Amino acid sequence: MAFLARPLLFAIDAETAHGLTIDMLAAWGAIGTPLAAGTTSLPVTLAGLTFPNPLGLAAGADKDGRAIAGFFGLGFGAVEIGTLTPLPQAGNPRPRLFRLVPDRAVINRMGFNNGGLAAALPRAKAAKRTGMLGINVGANKDAVDRIADYENGVAAAAPIADYVTINISSPNTPGLRDLQHGPALTDLLTRAAAARGTTPLFLKVAPDQEPAQIDEIARAAIQAGIDALIVGNTTVSRPPLTSPHAGESGGLSGAPLATLAAQRLRDFRTATGGTLPLIAVGGIDSGAEAYARIRAGATLVQLYTGLVYGGPALPRQVVSEMNMLMRRDGFTRIEDAIGTS
Repeated sequence: MAFLARPLLFAIDAETAHGLTIDMLAAWGAIGTPLAAGTTSLPVTLAGLTFPNPLGLAAGADKDGRAIAGFFGLGFGAVEIGTLTPLPQAGNPRPRLFRLVPDRAVINRMGFNNGGLAAALPRAKAAKRTGMLGINVGANKDAVDRIADYENGVAAAAPIADYVTINISSPNTPGLRDLQHGPALTDLLTRAAAARGTTPLFLKVAPDQEPAQIDEIARAAIQAGIDALIVGNTTVSRPPLTSPHAGESGGLSGAPLATLAAQRLRDFRTATGGTLPLIAVGGIDSGAEAYARIRAGATLVQLYTGLVYGGPALPRQVVSEMNMLMRRDGFTRIEDAIGTS
């Protein structure tokens, strides 16, 4: 069915196709039918949480938490919903999502479009989970105090989520990435850490960072007691691309991001001295790429754009291939492979 659906979805605009995909996964999850029965178990522990496997769904795929059970049914060990803002937000004008098919990439300038925390959190609370549920929070575009938006979002999400992620890395909300530096970063992390109670708190950062900025973020995250860094998000840089949509503004994700994302993972591993768990995202579309990121220092990995081109069977394939590669290299647990390259 997925083989037949893909040409139909690619025949319509990307955002409409994405909405239909969420509808299908929500329906599938509602009837309790897993699409990846028998997914390989590769347990990983991070921040006191045991993930059934190290592969997570990155935020942005299911912004409003409408298809949590459906995504878990694909075989993910974690599903991260959002980004959710305190108030509903329409996001940027359409068109704002573009497939770059020859490059196996996507450019988006969505702008935190979502129905708000109050609408999504009851769905998250009621959803059937077979892994860890992350809730990714952000600030409204027109918020007078964006740090207060994060503080309130963390406080609201923490009682429901297995972990909460602060997203200050989107390039599509003007000025948002300014929170990654200076006194604003320290203030944000201090207030968010106080609001999370005992729920693990992750920080998602952009791949477009200079060495001094990487060191600053690492220091601030460690001092604030952040439990993990998600490295990273879409990039505003543009490696060589061949698609007609290559000139669109917004954040680039998918295969062309892999080299930059892998380098930033290594940079943050160096900057943190291995004292802070890292979660790799960006250009991951195979078990080999996911396993390489784990060996480069990631405790967990996430993907999203890979699903656009790899289809619903991809998560199970990625986990199965990681298991095969782990055993080829003589490891009995996937955790033993972390940081070995």
